[in-house]
Amino acid sequence: MLHNSERVEQFTAEIAEMKLPDTATSRDRTLLRVGVVLMVAGVVTTIVAYAISHDTLNPLQQRDAIVIALGGLSMTVVGSALFLRYSIAQFLRFWLARLSWEQQAQTDRVVDAVRGDKVG
Repeated sequence: MLHNSERVEQFTAEIAEMKLPDTATSRDRTLLRVGVVLMVAGVVTTIVAYAISHDTLNPLQQRDAIVIALGGLSMTVVGSALFLRYSIAQFLRFWLARLSWEQQAQTDRVVDAVRGDKVG
C-alpha cells in the first residue's frame, strides 16, 4: 500500500508526464485581471456617460453620451465573460486534479481489499 507521501510523489510525476499547461500561467492570470478591469471600467464609463447625458440639453452631446454608455456596457459584458471563463477554468482544473486524486485513492483501497481477501 502506498503511503500518502509516496502517493503525492506518484501523482506529481504522473501530472508531469502528461505535460499539461501550468494551472497558473501568466497569460491566464493576466486575462482574468483584464476581465476584472474591463468590468469595473465599463461600469464607471457607463455611469460617467449617464451623468454627461443628463447635464446637457444639447441632443448631439446626449447622443454621444449614449454611444459612450453602450461602449461601457460592451466593456462590462466582455470583462464579465473573460472573468467567468478564466475563473471557472481555474476551478475546473483544481476539481479535475482532486477527482483524479480521489479515484486513485479509491482504486488503491479496492486493490488492498481484494488482496486482503485472497490472502485470508
